[in-house]
Amino acid sequence: MTADATGYDVLIVGFGPTGAVAASLLGRLGHRTLVIDRLTDVYDKPRAIALDHEIFRHFDNMGLAEAISPYIEPFTASQHFGVDGQLIRRIDMVAKPYPLGYTPSMVFSQPAVEAELRRHATSFPNVRAELGVELLDLVQTSDRVEARLKDADGRQRSVTARYVLGCDGASSTVREIAGLPLEDLTFDEPWLVVDVRVNQDALVKLPQCSAQFCNPARPVSFLIGPKNHRRWEIMLLPGEDARQMERPENVWKLLAPWLTPQDGELWRAASYRFHALVAADWRNGRILIAGDAAHQQPPFIGQGMCQGLRDATNVVWKLDRVLRGTSPDSLLNSYTVERKQHVIELTGKIKAIGQSICERDAAAARQRDAQLLAQGGGKPLQITRQEIIPPLRDGLVARHETPARGSLFPQPRIASEGSVRLLDKVTGPGLRVFIDGRTSEAAALLALCAAHAEISAAAIAPPGTPDALEETEGVLQNWFDRHGVIVAVVRPDHYVFGTARNAAELADLLSEIDLRLRDVPAGQANKIPDLRMEKTP
Repeated sequence: MTADATGYDVLIVGFGPTGAVAASLLGRLGHRTLVIDRLTDVYDKPRAIALDHEIFRHFDNMGLAEAISPYIEPFTASQHFGVDGQLIRRIDMVAKPYPLGYTPSMVFSQPAVEAELRRHATSFPNVRAELGVELLDLVQTSDRVEARLKDADGRQRSVTARYVLGCDGASSTVREIAGLPLEDLTFDEPWLVVDVRVNQDALVKLPQCSAQFCNPARPVSFLIGPKNHRRWEIMLLPGEDARQMERPENVWKLLAPWLTPQDGELWRAASYRFHALVAADWRNGRILIAGDAAHQQPPFIGQGMCQGLRDATNVVWKLDRVLRGTSPDSLLNSYTVERKQHVIELTGKIKAIGQSICERDAAAARQRDAQLLAQGGGKPLQITRQEIIPPLRDGLVARHETPARGSLFPQPRIASEGSVRLLDKVTGPGLRVFIDGRTSEAAALLALCAAHAEISAAAIAPPGTPDALEETEGVLQNWFDRHGVIVAVVRPDHYVFGTARNAAELADLLSEIDLRLRDVPAGQANKIPDLRMEKTP
């Protein structure tokens, strides 16, 4: 076995969407990054199909929006139909003006988007990608991790990195080596996922919105993907053999209510067990996990990949601070605290929707239908996908609860330099303070922020307000009014650390975030265990 003399800042195991986004973010921040994957190319069939405005905001911050936009379309509303085929619930998007500046819910073609994510990651000179490479073992010490790798030709070698991020999927080798057990969130259902490229003249046969057919005889989900891509998620019944149900002749029998084999091309048919699982801890010393390695959840509102990319954007800005020496290693403990609770809470909501859809008892299903219609005042219940996504409840957010703490900060459109641009294009990401430019205290609040060199500050107000960025649609003005605050302290991943109603409260927030970023309490430090194992020849 050979040793690579090059030491990396971060080794990423797994070059799927989560690993590719993490590699890009680390590359942009200047960290020496090695990303490996057992496979040599992007999987050529779709798995994930949905993303949301939070994730697209990060893609835009990364400079990827233009490259991936051709493969993305707005997500249609999802209509839920009851036992007798009646509409019982509708899940849609929030109305314009959109809070983050983009269509809130989207569908995408994973192979094409994933290829762009990989291309972007490897465009940084400090990011190296090695494909066809398998992780065999990890051994960590107080200041680094040694990884034993096997190349496609069977040659073994070792590399070192200051941290390892495991993005290597549901059967994660990194998670297994690090001894991070999974907790069962009690959902386990067999489903068949079918993707079809539908002929243009057959599209009129299909629903024009995405749909959930909550039929106790066999629950089915129908999703409208980009262009002519349509997906069915079909529950398998007791006694049905999953592998047999994947056979084309059986798939077309299941699709018979909608299409015939002459109506399109069967792109993929794969059986899955929809699980709800979360790792007990997402960190062991210098080893961290993200994406499906850290959690798996049912797909009923299309948040699986989004959750993995939230992991990446959360952990990378913290790793950046630790690697640069501006925060202690114990800052990384907030990663598990924040993301695990978020995953558990969102999975709980997804499970409730899934269990409602999956009801197999006809009497209970009719009761469900009546309850949903009653909740809607006799009409189909209407909710938005955005209200289902929870805020951060704990971790690196203000200790005293303030309005909007832990929520995503909006992104208004700003009139700047003769054009209208989204807020992040004007200010960039990073630690930021945003001030309601209508307040008489704006100048004093800006002066207060000036003493904190790491934090940028801006006042935002309607057109005509002196010394403020001009927003064009009132998104942020309405946000300040709704929460009764005049200041928000915002993290690099766009989550609100805390809000303030006056200068004294802002001074407290600035002192708190400064202290917590530089002096995480020693009691939170994660002791680095010795993972040395007996080696086999």
